[in-house]
Amino acid sequence: MMTKKAQSWREMGLKEKIGQLFICGFDGCRPTPGIARLIAEYGIGGVVYFRRNLRDARQVASLSAELQELAAVPLWTAIDQEGGMVVRLEEGVTVMPGAMAIGAAGDPELAYEAARRSGAELKAVGINMNLAPCLDVNNNPDNPVIGVRSYGENPSAVALLGVKALQGYQDSGVAAVAKHFPGHGDTAADSHFELPVVPHGRERLDEVELLPFRAAIAAGVDAIMTAHVVFPAYEPDHIPATLSRRILTGLLRERLGYRGVVVTDCLEMNAIAETIGVAKGAVEAVKGGADLVLVSHRLDRQLAALEAVHDAVLAGEIPLSRIDEAVERVWLLKERRGLIRQSGSGSAPQRAEAAGAEAAGAEVHSAAQETAIRISEAAVTVVKGGERLPLDRGGRTLVVWAEPRVSTEVVEVIEQECTLAAALKDEGYAAEETRIGLDPAESEAAAALGAAAKADTIVFVSYDAAFSPGQIALIRKLNELPDKAFALVAARTPYDLLAVPEVPLYLCTYENKPTMMNALAGVLSGRLPARGVLPVTIGPYPRGSRT
Repeated sequence: MMTKKAQSWREMGLKEKIGQLFICGFDGCRPTPGIARLIAEYGIGGVVYFRRNLRDARQVASLSAELQELAAVPLWTAIDQEGGMVVRLEEGVTVMPGAMAIGAAGDPELAYEAARRSGAELKAVGINMNLAPCLDVNNNPDNPVIGVRSYGENPSAVALLGVKALQGYQDSGVAAVAKHFPGHGDTAADSHFELPVVPHGRERLDEVELLPFRAAIAAGVDAIMTAHVVFPAYEPDHIPATLSRRILTGLLRERLGYRGVVVTDCLEMNAIAETIGVAKGAVEAVKGGADLVLVSHRLDRQLAALEAVHDAVLAGEIPLSRIDEAVERVWLLKERRGLIRQSGSGSAPQRAEAAGAEAAGAEVHSAAQETAIRISEAAVTVVKGGERLPLDRGGRTLVVWAEPRVSTEVVEVIEQECTLAAALKDEGYAAEETRIGLDPAESEAAAALGAAAKADTIVFVSYDAAFSPGQIALIRKLNELPDKAFALVAARTPYDLLAVPEVPLYLCTYENKPTMMNALAGVLSGRLPARGVLPVTIGPYPRGSRT
């Protein structure tokens, strides 16, 4: 059983110290027996929230308070609230635009304000660590996992906007976690499912992938998350960065001079779980230089990982000095972010009261929503065919809306009511909508074509169409219909144009969230100017261009 009210990490036993090095997830909107056991018996350092844990701001505040009450040492309550397409909590907080939308808006101060105001909302509901921002440089159109989670393809722009974001989170009192070191932007594989490789030499990695992380280190970032990616230039033994001492200690600590907390990406991703395994992966990560180990889902794997690290210390595989070094970093960061009183006189968890957080958060939420609107209206990018705007309000407008229907580790499916069709109706259009899956069934494609035959204007809102032959085939068929105005809007990856360069009008919004759809409707109607610029190159359309 965890000793109550530890005054210092030096007072902890070995099991308690190891527990502080783990952040674990659980199912449900209340503490489960499993997570309660991990907190009480193992003294884990924190928990990570997913959409499965969260309903609204009031419930999250209560959950955070309940979990903190179980802990002898205040917990990290962590979340992936990147903004845009990767958010876990939407009810009662502002969904800020994501990184690539901010890259398209191109205003560093908006990047700071988005993070600061989002951080304030998170803190109000008891969340004290955000697993953001992404400092990956997305220069590979075939990247299936980063894409719009990146600020763009230019390392200097990613560095500037990423530093502003991490400063915004930290100024709000929330720990920022820059990810995914040394860089996940130039991969064509998703580490949730397999082990990617970035084959570039050290000179290229230094100029591109590492540049934003050097900037973050210089800016005093609280924590850096590792990538489950192989970098042969630094690790010739084909070991992913998360498990590599050459990368975590040799590169990050010794060469780049980083002194903060190193957090692993979740060890249950297939790149680790289906290769070395979660328990052995935890041992290798800690041995290599990680300070916090993330195991997000299964209790059996969480227990096995905790016990494996404990056994490795007893066997001399992991020196006790490595454990002490890691737990001290974790403790000091908890002090810095106000979880623990710096006097060392005991713990002082920040227990957000649900009703108080709700009342105090109204003004914060209003200011945050204003920031989200400003970014969205600055981000909508017309890449091709701007002379065809505004869309004619006469006749019928059909919106074909592609939507994800299967949750992934990155995107959790929600039913979205505030789509482009609803926003166009507010602009005075006679707009109708037909929805399709990301890989539309024949019946869905037929329904879309049937509805299009009755329309005068067709707006296809794609979602990663470049990865979907079904979406591409339907876009082509709709575009070929005679006597119709046609527009393609890329509502996630901006690279969809590469698959259908013949479309006459092409816009990018980088996400399909309601605030962005309202801004898009304003551009399509002519109420708003299109001010966004491309943060990436799309075939003949270079970064920084717009029409």
